[in-house]
Amino acid sequence: MEKVYSRCCGIDVHKKVICAHFKFGRKEEYREFGGTTRELREMAEWLKNGKCEMIAMESTGSYWKPVYNILEESGLNVIVVNAQHMKNVPGRKTDANDANWICDLLQNGLLMPSYVPERQQRELRELMGYRGSLTKTQSAELNRLQKILEGANIKLSGTVTNINGKTSRNLLDYVLSGKPVDLVQIEKMRAEHKIFRVKATDEQLVSDLEGSLTDAQRSLIRLVLKHIDELENSLKEIDDLID
Repeated sequence: MEKVYSRCCGIDVHKKVICAHFKFGRKEEYREFGGTTRELREMAEWLKNGKCEMIAMESTGSYWKPVYNILEESGLNVIVVNAQHMKNVPGRKTDANDANWICDLLQNGLLMPSYVPERQQRELRELMGYRGSLTKTQSAELNRLQKILEGANIKLSGTVTNINGKTSRNLLDYVLSGKPVDLVQIEKMRAEHKIFRVKATDEQLVSDLEGSLTDAQRSLIRLVLKHIDELENSLKEIDDLID
């Protein structure tokens, strides 16, 4: 079989050890490197000095990412291969030196590269993934807040559209103060524009906010609100990074 690459390297990625098998002409060399950035750069320099044409590695968990990044930064050509695809290629892969098998397959053009987006796109994916996690956490906290209020018989969710909106926060701040909710206070809050875009009458607001909150529930609500605000600030920061 005609060889596709005369100088190529197969890399077997582990958590702490990177195994590299480099073939150049009729010669070959096997080396092991640690997973630190310094050692990965040493590996990249070794392959650059050897004029390596192509490098292949398995997509093992997330361990391949820093290796790929360093090799890419060094200007080397590198592909990531799906482990399942490699298993389907006939041959032996029982040796401890899996890097040698990867190199053999690469040299003979038997590897199908997986799609790896450009660096900027990979970073954007990371940011979007983290934003999704923050959004889920925030939704969970808002649901927790609503359950606590329902447990205290405060019907705020039926009164306001957004339980995390300005009006809702103003009403919650007053309820948490421990002062009694009455028509005079509601009228005052409307006059100060602390309550707006609420169709409920003043009497209905008083009725919906008349609950029974314990000191423990008040403390818990304050903690939940604090966490929601922290998440909101983090979402604003992540949105700026995404933009």
